[in-house]
Amino acid sequence: MAPTKIYIVYYSTYGHVATLAEEIKKGVDSVEGVEATIWRVPETLPEEVLGKMHAAPKREDHPVIMAKQLAEADGVLFGFPTRFGMMAAQMKAFLDSTGGLWQSQALAGKPAGFFFATGTQGGGQETTALTAVTQLTHHGMVFVPVGYTFGAGMFGMDEVKGGSPYGAGTFAGADGSRSPSETELAQAAHQGKYFAGVAKKLNA
Repeated sequence: MAPTKIYIVYYSTYGHVATLAEEIKKGVDSVEGVEATIWRVPETLPEEVLGKMHAAPKREDHPVIMAKQLAEADGVLFGFPTRFGMMAAQMKAFLDSTGGLWQSQALAGKPAGFFFATGTQGGGQETTALTAVTQLTHHGMVFVPVGYTFGAGMFGMDEVKGGSPYGAGTFAGADGSRSPSETELAQAAHQGKYFAGVAKKLNA
């Protein structure tokens, strides 16, 4: 039987979402019969602007995905930074290019989930995912939140941490200088493993 294919599709400005994507892949790959591929969406900003923003270099080891390739996956995890409580424009532009897939409902019934980065604690750890659910709805995709399956890691109050029942998350800091914490990385790996298990069942 062919393995269940999970695509981890992300946009990252300062590298935080890319780091979570790597951890999620580890979780997915830990499930027998499931394999993950990391992709990044096309950039929409010119290099000059990215330079002024001090954006991190693109991860050339993560190939750029085209919309039609989503149909190859048995499940998709989308990762993106927030912009005023919603997904970054680069991810929205990519999803806007999936009209052909929408018309044929090629993604209908496929599981999907989200992971994200925000600048601050009030920056949208829940709204960023909540407002993105509309994209899945129109494609007929099955939203798979991580819930509280991460267990004790969801309830600790002894540290500042990103992530929510909607998915794994991290805080970048207002200037992008904060790196994902060990707890945030652990939740990302957990989400990958949990999502892979659900996708495998649906693909059986």
